[in-house]
Amino acid sequence: MGKVVLVTGAARQLGSRFVRRVQRDPGVDRVIAVDVAEPDRRLGSAVFVRADIRQPSIGRILAEHAVDTVVHLAVTGSPLGSSGRTSVKEANVIGTMQLLGACQKSPTVRRLVVKSSTSVYGAASRDPAVFTETTQPKSLPGGGFPKDASEVEGYVRGFARRRPDVAVCVLRFANILGPRADSPLAEYFSMPVLPTVLGYDPRLQFVHEDDVLDVLSLAAGEPRRGTLNSGTFNIAGDGVLTLAQCSRRLGRPTVPLLLPAVRWVGSALRVVGATDFSPEQIRLLTHGRVVQTAQMRDVLGFTPAYTTAETFADFAASRGGGLLPPAALARTVDRVAGMLDVDASHGDSQRAGEGAHR
Repeated sequence: MGKVVLVTGAARQLGSRFVRRVQRDPGVDRVIAVDVAEPDRRLGSAVFVRADIRQPSIGRILAEHAVDTVVHLAVTGSPLGSSGRTSVKEANVIGTMQLLGACQKSPTVRRLVVKSSTSVYGAASRDPAVFTETTQPKSLPGGGFPKDASEVEGYVRGFARRRPDVAVCVLRFANILGPRADSPLAEYFSMPVLPTVLGYDPRLQFVHEDDVLDVLSLAAGEPRRGTLNSGTFNIAGDGVLTLAQCSRRLGRPTVPLLLPAVRWVGSALRVVGATDFSPEQIRLLTHGRVVQTAQMRDVLGFTPAYTTAETFADFAASRGGGLLPPAALARTVDRVAGMLDVDASHGDSQRAGEGAHR
């Protein structure tokens, strides 16, 4: 008999796409799709089970279907439907605890794949230029999805110690973008004007949603020769983009604001439901975050098809033109930057002349 794969978070865009994708694996016999809400997308031949992973019933589902591979995609920062932040945190943390408890008791489970995020590293002014999988964050996430992901990873490490016979793979994804992206960052980049923090131009990394599906499939299967798909891996496309470069490529102007004003704007946008401009996202758009992906290539054996720049280009093409043509916006920004450089040089020369005169 082939493998029996259980996927949590199957009602979401990424989860439903992975459910359909993993069914095409010839080594997979059955796919069990689990979520608390009915999916509005087709799941192919998968068996959908409406269940809340925060409840003990998840243990019965594992036993009933003799599940041997669990892909946990229900760790997310975005509410599903009308659920609020409290229910999201409960689903992330309590749901993961309940799922891991059920996996620990299951004699059939042999592989666990968990979707995490590079947000576990936080975003602060004292951060290193590049994070590796073993880098300890300078400041632990204080709340929101980054804190949820950090707690989830802690519980997963405990499970791995208690069940050393289970192959455990944690994938820390950079910001996921693509034509179907529905994340808070995708909503931010879809705004006609982008509020930014005055004096900061953070470096950002992206991973394409198609690459996410590819690496999840790789992690859920048997490791390739010479590779090991157990452990924790940063997943991101090659290269980086600054926030200014992103805005130019979108053709969307930026409005640099003092940090307190950005926080006020973020609160206002959350209240009206325009976008989930959380404090964690503001910190990312202030300090940025870059991770090393050598382990992804050398140990996991995965090479993304899209670079960071290519991922963003595909996302930008799906969002249509901004208020300004990208080329015109780039020329305008360069012209303003050149004028500022000239003014600064003139001021330095003037001060030097006054000093020599004295």
